[in-house]
Amino acid sequence: MPPPAPPAAPPPGPLSLHRPFLRSPLAPLRLGQLLLGAACWGTVAAHKYEGAAHFALFAAVLAWLLALAVTGLSLLGRWALLPLLGARWLLANAAQDLLLGAGLYAAAAGVMGHKAERHSYCNLPGYSQPCLYRAYLAAAACAALAAALHLLSGLYCLARRCRGHRDIV
Repeated sequence: MPPPAPPAAPPPGPLSLHRPFLRSPLAPLRLGQLLLGAACWGTVAAHKYEGAAHFALFAAVLAWLLALAVTGLSLLGRWALLPLLGARWLLANAAQDLLLGAGLYAAAAGVMGHKAERHSYCNLPGYSQPCLYRAYLAAAACAALAAALHLLSGLYCLARRCRGHRDIV
């Protein structure tokens, strides 16, 4: 059996945007992942955090950086430059979305949701001390929405693969 054909990437030369990617349903999903991921880790990092929130911050930043790298390579059409993943870019996207993106953000949402629940006492009327409940709740919501977007884009990539496509667009 001959090796699979490499994905259709733009020819080497000056950097330009890979327009078919911009027109695909994957582009707005990736943009949403990046925006919600940045909101998640920015919210955690901007407020006092301790204990398990360190893990949530690590998970959110790692997932965001991976999504940024995948989006950048897809946007520029330069995935063929990656030695082992370039020939299997559709499967690499699905694995990154389902295993890493959705998994890490779901874990971060769980951690921050638990911390929000533990600080729910300060949401009572008349409580005058500083309260991190809203920050933890916002971080949990952003992480959960980012996990959902990663799940959607991973399922989109798997659906394309099941239909016989070899490329993300």
